[in-house]
Amino acid sequence: MSRDLGAVTGVRQSVSVVLPVRLTGEPDWPRGPFPFPAGERRRDADWRRPYFAPSVARALYERRWHRAANVTSGPLTLIGLELLGAARPDAPHRALGVLHFDLAGPALLEVLRAIGHRPGALPDPLTGPLDPAALFGPAADTGPPADPFAIARPYTVAFLTPDTGHPAALRADGALPASADNWLRGLAARAAERDNPATPQTLDRVATEAIRLSADWSALVLTHGTGFLGHRPDRGDGDFYDFAQGQIRSVHLDTLLLGMVQRDHLNALADQLSTVFGTGTGPGLARRVAALERDLAAFRSAYWRPHQNVHGPAAGLLRAFHTLHRMPEHFDAVLAEAADYSRLVQTRESQQIAGALGVLTILGLPLGTALSILQVLGDENPRHLLLALTAALAATGAALTTRYGRLVLASLRGQARR
Repeated sequence: MSRDLGAVTGVRQSVSVVLPVRLTGEPDWPRGPFPFPAGERRRDADWRRPYFAPSVARALYERRWHRAANVTSGPLTLIGLELLGAARPDAPHRALGVLHFDLAGPALLEVLRAIGHRPGALPDPLTGPLDPAALFGPAADTGPPADPFAIARPYTVAFLTPDTGHPAALRADGALPASADNWLRGLAARAAERDNPATPQTLDRVATEAIRLSADWSALVLTHGTGFLGHRPDRGDGDFYDFAQGQIRSVHLDTLLLGMVQRDHLNALADQLSTVFGTGTGPGLARRVAALERDLAAFRSAYWRPHQNVHGPAAGLLRAFHTLHRMPEHFDAVLAEAADYSRLVQTRESQQIAGALGVLTILGLPLGTALSILQVLGDENPRHLLLALTAALAATGAALTTRYGRLVLASLRGQARR
C-alpha cells in the first residue's frame, strides 16, 4: 500500500501526448477524431459535437484525421494517432499531433517524468518505434516549428484509477486526503516528490485549483500537463471509469486542444500588434491595421466565446486553462490595443480629408475671387485672365507658407504638426 505514486500500478493507466507539428499536405488518414468506443456507439465527431458551440465544433472536427495503431515499446502501447489542423493566416500548415497510449506496470509517473525530461528520469520514451517523426511521417513534420508555438514541448494528459490498495488516492468518509492532491499534482506536473517537493501552501493551491469532476475523480490543469485521478476503487470492465477514460480521450482532450489553439492564435495576434508600427506610420499603416482587425474578427468568430464554447463538466477544464495562461486578460489587452490603433488610423484619415479640403479652399478661394471680379467687370481679355490666374497662384503660394497652410499640408501628408 505504497503512498509513492512512482511505485503505483493503477487499474487504468493512460496518457495522451500532444505536440506541435506541421502538415506536409492533406493526410490520407480517415477524417475525423479517433472514434473511441462509447458502449454500443463510438465517440466520433457526431457524438462529440453537442459538447461544443457550432463554430468550435467546426474548428475541432472539420480538419481532423486519425489512424489506429498497435505499437508496444516498454510499458507503452500506442493505440492511435490524431492530427488537428490549427492553421493561422500566417501559418496555414500549423497543426497539433496527438498520440494515445495505454500503460502497463508501475511506470506512469516515470514515463511522464521521462517525457518531461526531468533530471534522473528514464530515456525519452518517444524514440525508436514510438518516435513521432516516424509515426506521423509523411503526413506531418515533427521538427521544431519555424516560429514559436503556444506549446513549446509535448503536453501530456494522464489518467490513473486506484484499487483498494491505494488509500492515498481514495476518499475516506467523504473527504480526500492531502496525498490525493499530491498524486494529482504529480500526474499534471510530470514530477515526483523528489523533483519538486510539495509544501503545505502548494497543496492548498492544488486543492483550490483542482477540478472536482464528481466525487469519483478530479482533474488538475498545469502548464505542461493535465492529470486525472480516480478517488474510489476501480472495479475494472463495466465500471464508471470506462466512461471517464473515454471522456478524457475525447471531449476533455478536445477541450484542452481548443485552449492550445486559442492561446496560439492570441500569441500570434499579440505579435501582429507589435509589428503594426514596424515600418512607420506611412500609407501601409491602415492596411496593416485592417488586416489585424480582420484576423481578430475571424478569431472571435471561430474560437472565442468563453461562456458558450464548451458545455458540461469539460467547461471547467477550459476555464482552468484560460486562468492558468491569463487568456481573458490577454484577449482584452489585444482587443483594447487593436481599438487604439483603429482610432489612430481613423484620426489620421480624418486629418488627411480635412487637409485635402483645406488645400482645395486655399487653391479655390483666390482663383474663384479673381475670376468673379473679371466676370463682374465683363473683361474677357486673355492677358487679363492670365494675370488673374498668376495673381491667384501667388496668393495661394503665400497662403501655404502661413502657419495654417503648413498645418494643412502636414495634415494632408498624415504627419503630426510639431
